[in-house]
Amino acid sequence: MKLHEAVGERILEFCKERNITPNKLCTMSGVIQSTVNCIFSGKSLNPKLRTIQYICDGLNITLKEFFDSPLFDNLED
Repeated sequence: MKLHEAVGERILEFCKERNITPNKLCTMSGVIQSTVNCIFSGKSLNPKLRTIQYICDGLNITLKEFFDSPLFDNLED
């Protein structure tokens, strides 16, 4: 799995855990829907750390909590 794929999967995991839609997450985090859609579709091959931070803020979690997942083990180059 590549980094951008892992980021998208992790965002979806948190949405499912909290029973919220990605659209609702955008509202909570202040990240525009098209940015999140680009992460999910793979158009955003290198999501900015600032964007991930905004998403974490919306989820009320830390970056450490976001990246603390097996999804980020053994990523492809």
